[in-house]
Amino acid sequence: MRRLTLALVFASMAAATAAAQVLDEYVARIGPQDHFNSNGVRLTDPAAIIRQDRANLYVFGKGDGDDETDTFFRSRENRALMERMLRNGSSAPSAVSAIVNGTPLILVRIYENSVEVMVLD
Repeated sequence: MRRLTLALVFASMAAATAAAQVLDEYVARIGPQDHFNSNGVRLTDPAAIIRQDRANLYVFGKGDGDDETDTFFRSRENRALMERMLRNGSSAPSAVSAIVNGTPLILVRIYENSVEVMVLD
């Protein structure tokens, strides 16, 4: 059942973005530590949480077991583009809620000027 669900998610994402070139993609678990910035302040913006996930992985060595690496957000400069890229991309309201309020497994697809985020579980 999970394979079918993932296949449907990937198929719908592929159809929606067929014209755009995927630069990179990764799967990541949004863990409890990703909800707090380096000063311990609670993050409530999904872009900030996803950005913190990448910083935790690359800067602080605190990735979650499900975190995959990517080439794009390895760079601090590119992580700084996360908020703008997410605004230009797409995420379902339910995905936004899951990221802000939970610890979902997400798929992030990176395009030249945007990011697409899907919740996998």
